[in-house]
Amino acid sequence: MSDRESNGMTGMGQTAAPGPADLNLLRTFLAVHRSGSFTAAARALGLSQPTVTTQIRTLERRLGRDLFERQARGVVAVPFADALAARVAAPLDDLAVITGDDSPVGAPATGPVRLAGPAELLCLRVLPALAALVVQGVRLRTSAGLTDPLLDEMRSGQHDLLIATSRPRGRALSAVPLMDEEFVLVAAPDVAERLGGPRAVAAEGPAVLHGVPLITYAEDLPIARRYWRHVFGSRLVCPAAVTVPDLRGVLALVAAGAGFSVLPRYLCAPELASGALTLLADPEDAPINTAYLVQRPGPAANPHVDLVRDHLVRAGRGW
Repeated sequence: MSDRESNGMTGMGQTAAPGPADLNLLRTFLAVHRSGSFTAAARALGLSQPTVTTQIRTLERRLGRDLFERQARGVVAVPFADALAARVAAPLDDLAVITGDDSPVGAPATGPVRLAGPAELLCLRVLPALAALVVQGVRLRTSAGLTDPLLDEMRSGQHDLLIATSRPRGRALSAVPLMDEEFVLVAAPDVAERLGGPRAVAAEGPAVLHGVPLITYAEDLPIARRYWRHVFGSRLVCPAAVTVPDLRGVLALVAAGAGFSVLPRYLCAPELASGALTLLADPEDAPINTAYLVQRPGPAANPHVDLVRDHLVRAGRGW
């Protein structure tokens, strides 16, 4: 393996040892390939990490090829390893069934699915959609946070599925579009009335909002800045009056009359429908952001991962 995980392994020569690779080496290889991490593979197989390291090193010597490249977190399979995994995955999984273990190589079938993403999206869309699977016996372990740190954690094997607000780069992770979230400019009805409502914003632009507190997710105003560029064609220079690292808190503060904000429509749809919030603008081409469902390439070690993934993809069509 070239430039390996920080586990004491260094570059190796390309001299192959004679003889075929045994099944244990291939099982370990497949677990590393599926998890993207020596640590995660060792945990799934019930082995120590040094044992996994030794087995991968032995397999590489026998094949005369490096199989993985080290990344910031975890490892990434080289193309040869991807081809090898495609050849051995089905036979090894079939053998596991024959020998009485009907889970794919790499993890027990009944292990919990580790799911991560933005707290608001998990709580309002993702987890309610999975309620039926929980009743059927699927176990979940959820983690909330920002996309970039969660992607790093996923590459190191800490998550099985991730709802990401941007498509991950590189070949280490695969992603499919899950939903489009539309952004809307909102305020409480009394605040909107003082400003002159959507007509005033349409006629005079964002200058109408001068002096009104901006409530936002973070100091760098990621959602609001994008809205300003897309709808008003200008740069947002208004500083945040309040930052809340949970959009549900932003929503609560805006609905209470503290100021205005830009929020995903799915998050504030009930308040818009009830009149607790008012749209300050209704552009023909509202800005949207695509959320992606991310996992490591190849068959999941835990079959419940694919069950949850497929369920979310179907549910996401209606979000």
